[in-house]
Amino acid sequence: MRRAAMLCVAFLLICGCGPVTPEAPVTPPVVHISPAFDSRRARPDRGLVIRASGGTLTKVSAYVSGEPVPGRLDAAGTTWRSDWTLKPAAEYTVTATAAGTRGPATVAAGRFRTRPAERAFGIAATAPLPGETVGTGMPVIIDFDTPIEDKAAVERALEVQAEQPVEGAWRWTSDTQVVYRTRRFWTPRQRVTVTAHLAGVRAAAGLYGAVDSTFVFTVGRSQTSTIDTRTHQMVVQRDGATAQRMAISAGMATTREYTTTSGIHLTMDKGNPVRMISPGREKGEPGYYDLMIDHAVRISSSGEYVHAKDNVWAQGRENVSHGCVNSRPDQAAWFYATSLRGDPVIITGTDRELEWNNGWGFWQLPWTEWIRGSALRATDSAGGWVPKR
Repeated sequence: MRRAAMLCVAFLLICGCGPVTPEAPVTPPVVHISPAFDSRRARPDRGLVIRASGGTLTKVSAYVSGEPVPGRLDAAGTTWRSDWTLKPAAEYTVTATAAGTRGPATVAAGRFRTRPAERAFGIAATAPLPGETVGTGMPVIIDFDTPIEDKAAVERALEVQAEQPVEGAWRWTSDTQVVYRTRRFWTPRQRVTVTAHLAGVRAAAGLYGAVDSTFVFTVGRSQTSTIDTRTHQMVVQRDGATAQRMAISAGMATTREYTTTSGIHLTMDKGNPVRMISPGREKGEPGYYDLMIDHAVRISSSGEYVHAKDNVWAQGRENVSHGCVNSRPDQAAWFYATSLRGDPVIITGTDRELEWNNGWGFWQLPWTEWIRGSALRATDSAGGWVPKR
């Protein structure tokens, strides 16, 4: 008996006498998708958000009309967001896979529909035009067909991609127009792509963007003209070399109206000929004129052009015009033929400053002031920009 008892104790010592602890159950990760699957009237302006709890997202695929929905995963690997808003009245299919540290993965798959737009807005016009080749000072101008209330939402949807990276910012000039200007002139000879990801953007109550829009333009050679109204000379620099020297005659400056504006102008458009009529005067009144002018390149909205005129006696000697800059007909024809929209024309020597909103006088604003017109940006004490709150 004693031997049997000792064997029993030895057995218990070998096998252990403590309780057996069962392994904790493995909980698979959970995938949360917004908008929820089977939604029929999801808000397009909130985009698509996929989150994983108890694990990380290992694969996300989302499609609309057979096209992938662009998006990105956060650094933690737990949240995926679409890059842009969603299209109204569209069906989306989503598949998301989340994996935990151990155990099975979770796959969520389904579809949802976005609500249609009560009212739609879009782009009425752009400058540059698609495919246009422009000068190095060219702004990007977008005109909308409806006044925009939520300017931040719309501005957030606008994307400018240049082959040569550049710093730039949008500025709202009205409720229907927004302008993009670079901090410095564009690097010449490159392509720029502008995309307005407007589909699903909520611009006002019940007002949504209907479609995205993309256009591409090219920045051509570098050409900058400088005009000194005191010496009556114009010098055209192309790619760093002097391409042309022109004797000119500028505004006679007897009135503000007849004073050429000083500042950084941009060539806006041109015509051959252009009809020029004296503003605010009737036929027969002093100062009235109605003329057809050859090879005219517009540089402001207040009636200023660089154009041809045969008053060679004044060019290079005296300012006698009504505010335009005129030059010898053959040289004006050369300037007309070689100008691109957005070429800088810098004028000095008068006491009338070009207003920043006179034509495309956008370069008249310092960069810190330009940024203040953005719905998303503000300047800090050092002159840099920070997001508006």
